[in-house]
Amino acid sequence: MLNYVWAGLLFLGIAAALTTDIMDQTTDRYRNSVPLPVEIIFDQPYDSTKIETYSAQLIITEKNFNAHYRQAVTNIVKQKIKITSSPDQNKKSFYFEISGQSPIIWKEMAKASGEENDLTGTVSFSKMINATEALATITFEEVSFGKMKEVTNSAIDYAGTAVKIAIGLIGLMALWLGIMKIAEEAGLISIIAKGVRPITKFLFPDVPPDHPAIGAIIMNISANMLGLGNAATPFGLKAMEELDELNDQKGTATNAMCTFLAINTAGLTLIPASAIAIRAAAGSSDPAVIIGTSFFGAACATTVGILSAKILEKFPLKRNSIPDRLKNSWKGLLILLALIVGAFILIISGAGSTLFSMIGGADSFKSVIQIISTVAIPLIILSFTTFGVVKKVKIYEVFIEGAKEGFNIAVRIIPFLVAMLVAIGIFRAGGAMDFLVWIIDPITSLIGMPAEALPMAMMRPLSGSGSMGIMAEIISVHGPDSLIGILVSTIMGSTETTFYVIAVYFGAVNIRKTRHALAAGLLADIAGILGAVFIVNLLFG
Repeated sequence: MLNYVWAGLLFLGIAAALTTDIMDQTTDRYRNSVPLPVEIIFDQPYDSTKIETYSAQLIITEKNFNAHYRQAVTNIVKQKIKITSSPDQNKKSFYFEISGQSPIIWKEMAKASGEENDLTGTVSFSKMINATEALATITFEEVSFGKMKEVTNSAIDYAGTAVKIAIGLIGLMALWLGIMKIAEEAGLISIIAKGVRPITKFLFPDVPPDHPAIGAIIMNISANMLGLGNAATPFGLKAMEELDELNDQKGTATNAMCTFLAINTAGLTLIPASAIAIRAAAGSSDPAVIIGTSFFGAACATTVGILSAKILEKFPLKRNSIPDRLKNSWKGLLILLALIVGAFILIISGAGSTLFSMIGGADSFKSVIQIISTVAIPLIILSFTTFGVVKKVKIYEVFIEGAKEGFNIAVRIIPFLVAMLVAIGIFRAGGAMDFLVWIIDPITSLIGMPAEALPMAMMRPLSGSGSMGIMAEIISVHGPDSLIGILVSTIMGSTETTFYVIAVYFGAVNIRKTRHALAAGLLADIAGILGAVFIVNLLFG
């Protein structure tokens, strides 16, 4: 399935970019070679007989700008500009840097020309009003295939980003797998695994309760819930490596792997630290208001992710085997369903808010979790190494052995990261995501999701940094405490970057046939987004 998804991202991104460029060329969107009437005010007297570069201000009336670009700006366009004069040339060259106040179409032209913040062209003077003021026309350099150039740049940038991510993981992988190796040799992981055996037995029935994979899975989930992403990823990669040892069909994902990926892509976190930080930076009066809504959304995602993985792993099945499978698992599914309904009733009835107030409110809860998150990493390192010393483990030698494993895993995931991130970059830069948002907008509007929040929902499974940028942009426009601001913040805290997680985790053990892992992860994302829309509209709508 991942083969088709990857090919689809590439094809849709390039097709959308090429279609947009052809339409832009056909309609002459950027007005190539067409002079634009302007007024120029120089900072100093202009002398056309000298070779000199002058600073000036470009002024374009709304009428001229709108007629030229077939747009509808409502203010006079003003732009700082540099003009180079040469006596032997009728047309003078100019350039200017794009600023935040520049028209949107000029920003697009700057990107299409290959420079993010620079536009060049020529000036033809028609009348000198006085030594510092003139009427003229400007003609910009020709702009063509802007989207295709953006796709090319994005592919190169994302390829470099993938390598940077992998290199950044090397140190973390070496540290945490070294520490975990000490805990494993000392027997601490086995002790932890025994404590949560009822849960792991239900989630991973094919994995022996005392297998090292169980300990790594527990550490990964715990680190994710505390928001310790720098520790969660190494533990997760270690878990995948251990699960692969139980894999009879190398290169094909097992049921346990798919379930583990579904839990990870659900992104269940007690404190959505990144979303809270962005809200605080934007001046929110209550940045932590999304703690409860994010946990609700993430709980929906986790529940659906686990159920999807458990149901989808039954296929393909032999004839008449479905009733037997359902008969064996109906008790666990019934208990899980009862917990979901119970949690839903608590939230609707307001009992959840009462419980929060009994433990000191959201602020107290946040403070407790933040304290735990702060001391967790030093405490884990200290306790694991201390336990190793007590058990007479050669902690330094064992740490080095584990660190070597971490290094090898981090290097091994580079090709998988490059492949996935480049495809995502092309899909986004080509404009395919904008087209997809336009298609599904009529459907999502029926469930109370504003159109402004759709780009965030679409980007979240693809890219963490991309979704964070979209969230910050939406909040800057609508405000952090608006309904849309709270909604996109909740979506950020309720879901995870599914494609990135699958590429990294499966890449670590060379899994090429992902089976139902992607489907379960995407279903978890959809559930998390729908849960976020529901709870935010219920509480703040």
